[in-house]
Amino acid sequence: MDNSKIDAIKEFFTKDRFATNMGAQVDWVNDGCAECSLVIADGHKNAGGAVQGGAIFTLADFAFAVAANSLGKMTVSVNNSISFISASKGKRLIAKATRLSGSKRLCFYNVSITDDTGVLIADMSVTGYIKDIDMPF
Repeated sequence: MDNSKIDAIKEFFTKDRFATNMGAQVDWVNDGCAECSLVIADGHKNAGGAVQGGAIFTLADFAFAVAANSLGKMTVSVNNSISFISASKGKRLIAKATRLSGSKRLCFYNVSITDDTGVLIADMSVTGYIKDIDMPF
């Protein structure tokens, strides 16, 4: 994937205000795969002091969106299943979205969420619906 397309994808996803206001950022994207990250702040923590599940889910869903839409057609998630595996001891969360398979209308992704210490925090399976709408990049 050329740098101008990657830049256009990153620019497009700055409009995902919920995820970006939370601090999610696109680190890299390439042909249906993406990595996004989030620096953990106090505002991401629950009453018990761990990263809130909704913050982890949002980062994973954002990584899926970047990866799936990078292929050129608007794609939305229709089913997400997440397993929370471990509490983060790190300072940053990293979500890696990988395309497993797909057809004309459906795609299947795995998103693994680790922290900067290498611990697996959560794992998400996503089914996406591919619309007949071209992306602007």
